[in-house]
Amino acid sequence: MSGSEPGAGSTRGSGSAGAAGSTGGTGSTGGKARFDDIYDRPDPRAYFSRLAPLEYEIPQQAQPAFRRAAAERGGGTVLDLCCSYGINAALLNHDVTLAELYARYTDPAVRELTSAELAVRDKEFYAARRRPDAAPVIGLDVAGHALRYAREVGLLDDGFAENLEEGADPSPRLRAAMADVTLLTLTGGGSYLTRRTFAALLAWARRPVRVSAFVLRTVSYRPIEECLATYGLRTVADPSRTYPQRLFTDAAEQRFAVEAVRALGADPTGREAESRFHTVLYESVPDPPRR
Repeated sequence: MSGSEPGAGSTRGSGSAGAAGSTGGTGSTGGKARFDDIYDRPDPRAYFSRLAPLEYEIPQQAQPAFRRAAAERGGGTVLDLCCSYGINAALLNHDVTLAELYARYTDPAVRELTSAELAVRDKEFYAARRRPDAAPVIGLDVAGHALRYAREVGLLDDGFAENLEEGADPSPRLRAAMADVTLLTLTGGGSYLTRRTFAALLAWARRPVRVSAFVLRTVSYRPIEECLATYGLRTVADPSRTYPQRLFTDAAEQRFAVEAVRALGADPTGREAESRFHTVLYESVPDPPRR
């Protein structure tokens, strides 16, 4: 999951991680709930406990697409945007389901553990379930505690607590890491990330890069598509096929979603008009060289 939207996860404050600002409870930005207080805890227990009742499921929905894209990437490193506690990396590289992770982190038996004790158990848990085809994964998120946890338990090979939405260049360390990146993944933050983050990263890519992004239907992906095109990436999507993200927190959030989807020319019937946010998968691949 990425600091992942339920919400979002990588540039909270200026637009990508859960949304901006507050540290308590569930506020809203533009009608969409935010969950700022669960994104940067020392471990992911609060994250899973808060999202379980909302049936937050997009990382599981994304797992087959990300595994397919990783298999087709031709080696190199995967960079998960808005990665938070490394849930996308967990599902990509380990024989585990999101339902199992919900059960694990909401189990009363783990409630009294310290974060350090949980990390020891998690490191063993993920190591025992590591897939033989596991890909190197690094993460980008402003949530430093979440990044540290994901690295400590072995989900991320490296993590970068940087906010590229503020216009800063990637750090020298992130620039160096981008030289081996061949796949960008995203399940959270599509409502908040802009072309600034993608341009800042792709400027330092040295290998052909694919992008696999699940984006809420409440926002337009067009500006990012246009940015990716300037880096030689062609984006394809099937708007008729959608992937559920989570239940709405309340009627006000649902009204916001329905209105936003209609404003973009889509039909919320059977999707947002029912009970939950839906996403569309956008896949961007290098254009073949012209002859």
